[in-house]
Amino acid sequence: MSVLMRDEAQARAQFLDVQRYTIDLDLTAGEETFDSRTVIQFTALADGDTFVELKPATLRSISLDGHPLDPADLTENRFPLTGLTAGTHELRIDAAMRYSRTGEGMHRFTDPTDDETYVYTQLFMEDVQRVFAAFDQPDLKSVFALTVTAPEGWTVLGNGIARHTGDGRWTIAPTPPVSTYLVAVAAGPWHSVTTEHAGLPFGIHCRRSLAPHLDADADEILDITRACFDRFHEKFDEPYPFDSYDQAFVPEFNAGAMENPGLVTFRDEFIYRSAVTDTERQTRGMVIAHEMAHMWFGDLVTLTWWDDIWLNESFAEYMGYQTLAEATRFTDTWVDFGVARKGWGYDADQRPSTHPVAPDPAAVPDTASAMLNFDGISYAKGASALRQLVAWLGEKDFLAGINTHFARHRFGNATLADFIDNLASATDRDVHAWADQWLRTTGVDTLTPHLTETDTTWSLTVDHHGTRPHRITVGTYDHTIDTQSGPDRLVLRDRFDIGIPQDNATHDGPHEGDATTTRPGRRPALVVLNDNDLTYAKIRLDPDSWHTVLDSLSGIPDALTRAVIWNAARDMVRDGELAPATYLEAARTHLPHETDLALLQGVLAFADTQVAARYVTAEDRPAALATLTALTRDLIRRTEDGTHPGLRLTAVRHFIDAATQPDTIHGWLTDGTVPGGPELDPELRWRILTRLAVLGATDESAIAAELEADPSATGQEGAARCRAALPTAEAKAAAWHAMFTDETLSNYLFTATAQGFWQPEQTDLLTAYVPRYYPDATALAVRRGPAIAEAAGRYAFPAYAIDADSLHLGDQALTDQALIPALRRKLTDQIDDLRRALTVRNNH
Repeated sequence: MSVLMRDEAQARAQFLDVQRYTIDLDLTAGEETFDSRTVIQFTALADGDTFVELKPATLRSISLDGHPLDPADLTENRFPLTGLTAGTHELRIDAAMRYSRTGEGMHRFTDPTDDETYVYTQLFMEDVQRVFAAFDQPDLKSVFALTVTAPEGWTVLGNGIARHTGDGRWTIAPTPPVSTYLVAVAAGPWHSVTTEHAGLPFGIHCRRSLAPHLDADADEILDITRACFDRFHEKFDEPYPFDSYDQAFVPEFNAGAMENPGLVTFRDEFIYRSAVTDTERQTRGMVIAHEMAHMWFGDLVTLTWWDDIWLNESFAEYMGYQTLAEATRFTDTWVDFGVARKGWGYDADQRPSTHPVAPDPAAVPDTASAMLNFDGISYAKGASALRQLVAWLGEKDFLAGINTHFARHRFGNATLADFIDNLASATDRDVHAWADQWLRTTGVDTLTPHLTETDTTWSLTVDHHGTRPHRITVGTYDHTIDTQSGPDRLVLRDRFDIGIPQDNATHDGPHEGDATTTRPGRRPALVVLNDNDLTYAKIRLDPDSWHTVLDSLSGIPDALTRAVIWNAARDMVRDGELAPATYLEAARTHLPHETDLALLQGVLAFADTQVAARYVTAEDRPAALATLTALTRDLIRRTEDGTHPGLRLTAVRHFIDAATQPDTIHGWLTDGTVPGGPELDPELRWRILTRLAVLGATDESAIAAELEADPSATGQEGAARCRAALPTAEAKAAAWHAMFTDETLSNYLFTATAQGFWQPEQTDLLTAYVPRYYPDATALAVRRGPAIAEAAGRYAFPAYAIDADSLHLGDQALTDQALIPALRRKLTDQIDDLRRALTVRNNH
């Protein structure tokens, strides 16, 4: 397949103006393909040549201005249009297109619960070509008018209001001018809940087998949708630009969600069929807010080329958290961002694959390279940069600049330069300099405090390793007498703001140019830089403050402050400055007293999936799991009164994952409940069975029986995960064959199998598979494309083979020119993480 080059897109944008696509899709042609007929009305602005993109199973016919063209001229995904004259033209294409099982193009899914079938589109980047022919680049916006023929009993959803005209025919209202990648169709026997808000039809949709679960949460989902919709209208002068707002929860979706105008698609794990915590509900709310923000930033105003993807994602990420906090009951969203999301950005920014939030255009020469930038930098770091910008600029001027941006570019395209110019128009501050310092640079700054004191004052100097200026809040805390049991309590003495100057030097200790301030009184017991987490930097503690933290972390009154400190500890572990065992002991001491659920979940996740699984040696893993078991047992005991169901559920999940002996969790599975609750729902049952499989304490007959009781799509994934986790040579061979040989394995079943395959307890059994991974994954990626390549790099990588030989194999694999970009990027990141884990082990 030919990827689109930036210079080709620029030339085509200067050559063409596209007015309208009229698209007719027939979804009744069979299980393998669907029919796609497209009429494109466009204007050539000069005489010349161009091309249109499509990836058909069969190209039946193509004509230009009524004259037939030869379908055999299609080369890979491009059909040449030569000898065009200046003026208007009409291109007609009739093709059969393939359904997908990988979440790309038109994905087809049959629900094993009731055998109902659903299809939906995911056309991001360049997958529109899998559904209809297009001039496929974001700055050739057009009107799209779709008709769809679907089986009887199906409902069709689209970017606009869809009307059934009889005989399975549906007409979707034409869109305003939008980019090709934003066109959306979802069809099937959906279960729908509809309402109206602000004069517009709103709907939420899922497959029928999930209907009771959607109904249970419909009020919450719609309340959040309405609240965010209203809040965005308070922030933005431009009203919502489309004719309806549907949210479809679709199966086997690769992303969290996709911001198709008028029809947002979400992965249907957000329709909870098992118990979840309030933090997980908050995450769903954030994604709803995030995708709605895209209606303005991404859909109304769209990037010109993919180097500016941060204009879409950083903005939506920032607005998702901020607006949810302002408009709903989830007022502490930034705690979750700090502990669960921000580390994604920090990690990505310290790998060889790092890039600026706004990369140089030359670094994104084509669509393949652009796809690699959908990472923690474009999302979490970009949102952190915007949060720092708002703290520096003020929200009033920030929103004024945003509204100018919308007004100047509505239904058009814009670049970073446009965005910065529009922000600058609303303030006297030098926004262009800020953009150069924050958006054009890579890496994470580190801020380290140095304290001195006299009899009457104390002084703080902040040692700055990095390239960016920062505006931060410093929090100071003192011990307080508290008769309750548990860690010492701390009380806030003061919070004050300081500016950290830009510094390109690397040095030890304070020097001229570092930020220094002197305060009255004795030095506090604890000094926390970036106390309200408004900047993006790694934070360190002075030795006395670190000693206070080890004794009193859970006694700090503000959850956001605790999140900043837990992140500092996380970074210190990754940087080899804090022993993994010390981190686990801090968790053991303080998490039983933690009241913030997001913090508890974030810290336990890092302790489990990174510290105990990768950063401690194989010999030390049993002790690490024993610490986690003792910690989670304490949490389970603490929550016996039923007052903290989310804490209890989190503790139960991690108790299962840390189990080294099967008896307790096997008893829970047999009884169908944890003593004192909760009763085991499908998620917990599959979680226990997976852990029993890892421990060799279950077998195929038990897995088959569980699948018979839960034959749902999630049950199918659970069974695949369990079977791959069994510690037998036969099970591993079968799982490997399924992943790397079975061309029909869906994206979700591939992921589930990969998740079960590699286990820290089974390194001896799996050693022979480590050298097989690289050639097999490379060949798989070439055959099955970017989505499966990404899954193979993320989930099927031998993450627990942490030794010098594995690192050498990985480094060698990166020299293979056959690696497609999606897999190369994943392997680059994974091998760097492997190198870091090996360094941490060697240091401790």
